[in-house]
Amino acid sequence: MNTKQPHSFVTLGEAMAMFIANTPGQLADIEDFHRSLAGAEVNVAIGMSRLGFESSYISKIGKDSFGAFIRHAIQKENIRTDWISESVHHATGFMLKSNVTDGSDPKVEYFRRNSAASTLNAEDIDASLLKANTHLHLTGVGAAVSDEMRSAMKRSLELAKQQGCRISFDTNLRPSMWPDQATMVAKINGFAFASDLVLPGIEEGKILAGSDQPEAIADFYLQHGVKAVIVKLGSAGAYFKTTNGEFGTVTGFPVEKVVDTVGAGDSFAVGVISALLDGKTMEQAARRGNLLGSLTVQVRGDSEALPTRTQLNDLEEV
Repeated sequence: MNTKQPHSFVTLGEAMAMFIANTPGQLADIEDFHRSLAGAEVNVAIGMSRLGFESSYISKIGKDSFGAFIRHAIQKENIRTDWISESVHHATGFMLKSNVTDGSDPKVEYFRRNSAASTLNAEDIDASLLKANTHLHLTGVGAAVSDEMRSAMKRSLELAKQQGCRISFDTNLRPSMWPDQATMVAKINGFAFASDLVLPGIEEGKILAGSDQPEAIADFYLQHGVKAVIVKLGSAGAYFKTTNGEFGTVTGFPVEKVVDTVGAGDSFAVGVISALLDGKTMEQAARRGNLLGSLTVQVRGDSEALPTRTQLNDLEEV
């Protein structure tokens, strides 16, 4: 009789209401927008849930219409919202996103200063969420939000390590949210060094590890106690290296037209984490990460292209 417990997934961060321009142009000139859900960590939670993993999201929202929208949107994705609390003193954050047609990065404007999510702290982390079969995922976006959210992240890391959970960290730099680069590098690398798996981008590696060479970036983190690193190389694919001696480059999937690059890194994380929880090798995990990232850049929206398990199986059979 198989008594092995299925893997579950937990993450924390700030979810926001996102208003995407319906037509190209300067945001100041746009009259029509459509609303969607945004947030690096919640994108990953959505992807994991669609693939059949029990997914839980920890955050804080305002007692307002944006907060209600976020809770309902997350619930529709079958993500557990028991640990999304409400603040009566702080509002839910939101953002505006431009419409691009040439594959360039869209213009994004955030309205998140002193948001409800920025008050999420260590006391909001419930120890019962993190069990031996749980995967904890954190990102550099959450680390940039506030001192309080960093304390929540540190508490979740402590509990995860006590339970023997696997921990992944997407460096996901947001320089504009930090007081200076030195602080950003120190805080981000602090979380990265405490994780089992780190997912930096090649450009982020220049800032965080002092190199734009994939192997050097990987070695930097492996030398600081990380067990595995997958460096995102954009359209070129991904480079992976582990303490077990595995390493290599996995080529990316060709894309006929890039529509919107935002969210591709989150989709990559979904591919990697889900593959590892499925028992795949690091090379197979990097390949699935490339696959899901390539799907996301072909649509407008952060999580719209993330597949169900059936859709993923069909894609991987091709």
